[in-house]
Amino acid sequence: MPFVALPGFRDAFPDALARRRRIFEVWRRVAARYGFEEYDGPPLEPLDLYTQKSGEEIIEQLYAFNDKGGRSVALRPEMTPTLARMVSARAAQLKKPIRWFSIPQLFRYERQQRGRQREHFQLNMDIIGEAGPSADAEVIAAALDIVRELGFGSGDVRVRVSDRTVLGAGLGGELGVRQEELGAVLAALDKFERAPEAAIEALEAALGSAERARAVQRFASSLVDPGPLLASGAAVSLNECVASLRAMGLGDFVDVDFRIVRGLAYYTGIVFELFDAKRALRAICGGGRYDDLLKQVGGVDLPCVGFGMGDVVLGELIADRDGAPSVEVAVDVFVVAVGAEDRPEALALAHALRERDVRVEYALKRQAVGKQLELAAARGAGHAVIIGPAEREAGEAVVRNLETKVETRVKLNELRRDYAFTR
Repeated sequence: MPFVALPGFRDAFPDALARRRRIFEVWRRVAARYGFEEYDGPPLEPLDLYTQKSGEEIIEQLYAFNDKGGRSVALRPEMTPTLARMVSARAAQLKKPIRWFSIPQLFRYERQQRGRQREHFQLNMDIIGEAGPSADAEVIAAALDIVRELGFGSGDVRVRVSDRTVLGAGLGGELGVRQEELGAVLAALDKFERAPEAAIEALEAALGSAERARAVQRFASSLVDPGPLLASGAAVSLNECVASLRAMGLGDFVDVDFRIVRGLAYYTGIVFELFDAKRALRAICGGGRYDDLLKQVGGVDLPCVGFGMGDVVLGELIADRDGAPSVEVAVDVFVVAVGAEDRPEALALAHALRERDVRVEYALKRQAVGKQLELAAARGAGHAVIIGPAEREAGEAVVRNLETKVETRVKLNELRRDYAFTR
């Protein structure tokens, strides 16, 4: 039987890889504009790095095993624990605030569906060592500038911004949710839009009372109107963050929405998610402030804020707009040797052009000129450079524009040195 890719893993044929490469280029370009430095870490980490942050239950979602040295290890499911470990190792030497980004491949053993695979690439952008809301606004602005760079406007994508501190204050006031109950209650609230029945069950389990759970459910229903919570004293940082985004000219993309909670317990303040405006897809990216995680994982007390943006949902969004990806043109020039005796000169020219960073191909076996030109057209080459006996004798080549069919005789030295192949 023929082999196929494992469930949830993707083959990247040239057309799909061209689209992924375009996404990566935009990620790196925007990160550079914001002054972020790129880092990376190992794809295999100690299992404890993830269970310490998320508990033993996360093992069911991991590709975890014992290696040949008897160590419990896992393919990385996320980048934040690796970031925390690396920053903690050099915290004293690094100038604050630290602006780092990475594009790791991540692995999770999850049920695959549209927008979710068992492996994906993800942009992580984090600011470490700055507690103020300007840092929150900075990473949200970077996420928005990525989708803007890809050609999406405020009618296409929305960022929904919230603050767990504000929610905690609201829940702890009249509702009497205790601090030790808050994490489980917020995790339950995070489920309300996707699975309301499961959210109610989780609330009852967290609060030990159906009556208290119904009170929190009514609170959750009231979050459609953010006004009352925005007016509270706990919302100072959130209001400043939103004001900063408006000052940058990004206010049209921003919705304050306290229904965004982010279920992970390590978030401590402002949280956000970026969605397509029609809400046809999963979140394009998500993130927020996690001020305690570095201390928990690495023993260094530094505030942090950041986000992760995966290539799967972003690729779906682009595909919905642009259709199937197309293969990028891989060749600028196709060098054609008329006869066997012309081949050494053709090889020398091809190599000289490649040293000028011109993308060059030639036939790897002897073929008729017509067959070589057919291959040149199939590769999308803009020009064919034809060398035959007469051209060699004159120290020239025929440059044929494959779109206009116009031919020009050009000295070989000029071709090697600085001739411009313009389409």
